[in-house]
Amino acid sequence: MSREGRCYLAAMAGSRAERIATRERNPKWQNAPMRIDMSICINCDTCIRHCPPQLGAIFNHGMDVIIIPELCSGCDKCVPPCPVDCIYPDPDWSPAGDDWWQEQARDDPYT
Repeated sequence: MSREGRCYLAAMAGSRAERIATRERNPKWQNAPMRIDMSICINCDTCIRHCPPQLGAIFNHGMDVIIIPELCSGCDKCVPPCPVDCIYPDPDWSPAGDDWWQEQARDDPYT
């Protein structure tokens, strides 16, 4: 990475742009990221509209709605508006796969 790129990432420390670039979760976040149980989800997209744009963790992925754990602070702002209670903390989360990151690059509702 160029010096300018490193300076940019340093200036954006902890930002959504940095988390997307590094695919790493902010180490200061205490709460587990949220997870959507797709066997219950009705694809209403209400959670996407309630996810704070500075986090921007929820995306459509084909027919599913996903939460990229590296972008999710666990703030739970998506939980109360969910009409079917399918969103819950995921303390045993694992990093998002490449296909999830590619999806957010194509269809980013937060930009």
